[in-house]
Parts: sequence; structure tokens; C-alpha cells
Amino acid sequence: MKPIDSETKHTWNVYQKDIANDNFYYARSCIRQNFFPASEHMFLHILRNVLGKHVYDDPNHTTCTGIGYHSDIVPFETIQTVVARHFSLMTEAGLENIAISCVTSFGIYTEILDTWHHFPEQLEQTREFLYKATKREFNLPKTIAHTSDIIYKFRHEIAEKSTYSLVNIETGNPLQAVEHIGCHYAKMFPNKGIGGAEFPQVLSGMIQAWGGNVVDYPERRHCCGFGFRNYLVQANRGYSISNTQKKLESMKPYNPDFILTNCPGCAMFIDKWQYTISEMEGKTYDAHGYGIPVLTYEELAGLVLGINPWDLGLQIHQIQSDRLLQKIGIPYDSTMKYTDSKGNALPKPNVPTYILQ
Repeated sequence: MKPIDSETKHTWNVYQKDIANDNFYYARSCIRQNFFPASEHMFLHILRNVLGKHVYDDPNHTTCTGIGYHSDIVPFETIQTVVARHFSLMTEAGLENIAISCVTSFGIYTEILDTWHHFPEQLEQTREFLYKATKREFNLPKTIAHTSDIIYKFRHEIAEKSTYSLVNIETGNPLQAVEHIGCHYAKMFPNKGIGGAEFPQVLSGMIQAWGGNVVDYPERRHCCGFGFRNYLVQANRGYSISNTQKKLESMKPYNPDFILTNCPGCAMFIDKWQYTISEMEGKTYDAHGYGIPVLTYEELAGLVLGINPWDLGLQIHQIQSDRLLQKIGIPYDSTMKYTDSKGNALPKPNVPTYILQ
């Protein structure tokens, strides 16, 4: 193996970050709770019950209004005040480490803190706005981390407690995984993400720690196509789906077993645009017509820890993960896939025209 030169070491060191070991204030995502509702629950379960960490899930927390801000609806002064309220809730809880579930919120928090660093008069104005509106005051967080950062930090502890590995039980070979990093995590402020935009390790580090192999492919760093205006404006949705299709076409020759993402929008679009493309063009991106499963990092951590796939919410995805579960050797009861917490049958979703289930 070629030794790592000093310049590469220096570059990698620039992209390290301080991630707290315990005592987190949890900032939920408005869209993750709708797209993949079990993922946030699983983050709390893994941190609290598997790793023994303290995480405060505040019922008074609200949206960061990031989608409105990036759609030019919410002014910057307003979103600064909204985030300041979040910091006041953190302060009142006696905490100083924020764990942020959404990459757009992560980008928003980072942008605002960076603005306050360079323009302290903006911070003082925001303190004034918040106090006039709510009579609240706040401290700045000591650390901010995306929740994928935190799972990455504890990836080896999770591996030690794991029941399964990302290995094909029939061949004994590592599963082939594609990772996709959210733009608002790694591209807006590269030095705030692990590895930055050049050497992102936050997802590939999990895959490797849990036994899988990371597939490099030409469009690995290409945007998923969400882009807010690409999707929120109906006439622009062709731009969104064409971005996702470009990624899928690029990864198809490598036959990945699954796709891992750390952005709620990326996970949703790469999953559901596969269905849309199949309905439009009659094609899928795996070799057998099932599509490529798209997982959140909490879902992947839950699988290796032996958590029931249906408790993880895998049945909510458009592309089903049954074949992936079989490759890993995870037992599951297909009759319980669409049931409620008491085992009562729920309506089954319609079957796609071309994607096999």
C-alpha cells in the first residue's frame, strides 16, 4: 500500500470535527418524520438504549423553516430568530451539544453560526428580536453535529454490539454499497462535514466498519436532484428526476446491493424516483427487476444490530428490502410487514407495474 503523504494527512485533518460524546439536544426534521418516520425513533433508541447516551427530545422544538428560507419565502432575519429560539430551548434544558436530524437544518444552523461569527451585530439583533417576541435568551451551542456524524462517531461501538454484518451469507463477500452525501451536509460548508466535500467519510466509514464495501462510481458526488425549486415548482420536476436518473445510470454497472444516504430528501427522491422512472420507461436499476434499496443510516445501523426490519420502517420505502435482508441473513416475517403495533392488518400499498416486490 502506498504511504499517505503529509499533504494528504494535513488535508484530512482539516476536515475533522469535534463531536460530543454524550448529552445531546435533539433537533428533529420536519420532513424526515413524514418520509421515514421510524428513522428518528431509531436514532433515539440506538443512542439511549444501545449506547447509553443522554439525548433530550424536546416536544417544544419546531421546524427550522429551512425549506421556506431556501425557497425565498422566509427572510434570513426570521430564520435566524427561529434558530435562536431552538438555542434557547437547548439552553433551558441545560445542554450545549446539538444533534441535528436534517441536513438542511444542519446547513442552516451552520450558516447562521458562521454569519454571527463574522457579523456579531447580526447576533445582537437576533437576540433582540427573540427577546421582544418571546422573552427568551440563549447561549450558543458548544458543538453542532448532524446525526449521521454521531452514528459515525460510534460506528465501532455499534459494530461490537452487532448481530449481523454487511456480508452476503451465501458468498461470504462484503455487500457492495453506494453512499450518497447530502449537498447541505458537505458542500455548503465543507469543513463542517467529516471529510468535507473532497473526502466524505461519514457514510462510507459506517459501511466499512460494519463489513461492507463502498463502491466508487462516476456520479458519486452528483446532487440527487431535490434542490427545493426543482421539486417544489411542479414545472421544474423534470430537472429533479433527471438528476436522480443520472446517478442511477452511473451506479447501475456496479450492481450495488443498497444505497445509503444521510439526507431525508435524498433518501426519499432516490427511492421514489426509481418507481417513477420504472413507470415512465419500464426499467429498473438492478439486475433482477427489484430496484436498489435506499436506506437511512439509522435503518442500516438497526439492521446490523438485529432490530426487526418492520420496526425500522423498511416497508415504508418504495423499493423493498426483502432481498437485501436475505443476503445478510436477517430473518423476517413477511406477513407482519403491513400490520400495526398490535398485529392488526393494515391496507397494503398498490403494487408497481414493473418493480418486483
